[in-house]
Amino acid sequence: MRLLAALALFALPAMAGEDFSQYGTTNPEEMTLERLVERARRGDVDMIVCANGYLATKSGRHAEARIIFEACAAAGWTQAMNWMSQLDHNGLGADEDPDRATEWSRRAGEMGDAVGRYNHGIDMMRGRGVAQDLARGRALVDQAAEQGLGIARRLQAAEYDLDAVTPDADAWKYAPMF
Repeated sequence: MRLLAALALFALPAMAGEDFSQYGTTNPEEMTLERLVERARRGDVDMIVCANGYLATKSGRHAEARIIFEACAAAGWTQAMNWMSQLDHNGLGADEDPDRATEWSRRAGEMGDAVGRYNHGIDMMRGRGVAQDLARGRALVDQAAEQGLGIARRLQAAEYDLDAVTPDADAWKYAPMF
């Protein structure tokens, strides 16, 4: 038995030059961000891939986060739609695009997502990325509050005063353009 094991060890260097590509990728990267972005590009998304969009954006890799979140949003993940809205509202990984940001929120909200409803309602109340409509915006905030979203309830309690939920550092962004 020992002799057989020793012979196998001597055969290893000879096998090192062999072409094993016929068997596929040996020892592939599995849990790297690059691998997850590659999967997202192919539309192969699941909870792990989509959750790593958060890791990508929080580490400042917004271009990678966009690839992941767009693929996840296309697959119907409303949380990814909300993240795309955040990226587009703030110009992270691409130019700021309030219209596109609002569209992401609208889509998530129409799929029943409380955060999407809330964000779309806020956009409507501000008139950012969509025509201003205070009544419809408040109705969306109310729906999000009914779903249990705490920040929506806080906005209701503040009588829909947007300053109650928006940092004053962002006030310049939401000021009227004229």
